[in-house]
Amino acid sequence: MTRVAIIGAGNVATHLAIALSGKVAISQIYSRNRCNAELLVSRIGVDIPVTDSISDIDPSADVYIVSVKDDAVRSLVEQLPENGRALWVHTSGSAPMDVFKCRMTRYGVLYPLQTFSKDVDVDVREVPFFIEGCNPEVESEIATIARLLSPEVKVADSRQRKRIHAAAVFACNFTNHLWAIAGKLLEDGGYGFDVLMPLLRVTLDKAEKVSPAAGQTGPARRGDCGTMQGHMELLDEDSAGIYRMLSRSIMRQYEISGDI
Repeated sequence: MTRVAIIGAGNVATHLAIALSGKVAISQIYSRNRCNAELLVSRIGVDIPVTDSISDIDPSADVYIVSVKDDAVRSLVEQLPENGRALWVHTSGSAPMDVFKCRMTRYGVLYPLQTFSKDVDVDVREVPFFIEGCNPEVESEIATIARLLSPEVKVADSRQRKRIHAAAVFACNFTNHLWAIAGKLLEDGGYGFDVLMPLLRVTLDKAEKVSPAAGQTGPARRGDCGTMQGHMELLDEDSAGIYRMLSRSIMRQYEISGDI
């Protein structure tokens, strides 16, 4: 079996390692926090060596999956031992493929388009993977690894992947923050976030069926400035600023007159 070393033990690394277990031989898990690596091994349920020392990373692996936070990829790669025979990939949405260029000869990207938390189950088989390789042969090898995880495998170069990642931040991370603000508003009024779930399900269904732009509703889409002003009076300064900025953006998109 292909020997794969997992470099990282965070959210993405956890899900990929669990999904790859049994399909490849995971030769080692590295984390600067040894306890995190040991916890991941316990979740996989197979005896896998761990290390918290970069100098002790397994030199005999066939594939190295670097799965750390985006801003840490380049600095970590600069410390990794060179292995010209092996295939090196990172899982970052924003780091370019070329972070490997000065140190490795066979390298690329294996980017899963999904939000991962260690303790929330995700069916990795439904996750689209965006891949990139330093040459066609390497790209084919990365595609083979990706298909062990999911049938949804697409090629995207570093510029395309950065655009996809930015879109994901808007669609997922920013939206989740807005849900947190909504949850606090409801909590202050004595309600739970669950009252919004039917609304959110229909909103997502509309986005899939008719597109987000076609499905937009609400006071900004109607130009109902009085309603919007009343909402902002309920909010703290930060939340009111977000509300105003998003409302103005919606009004500009649909050429709605008025201001708040």
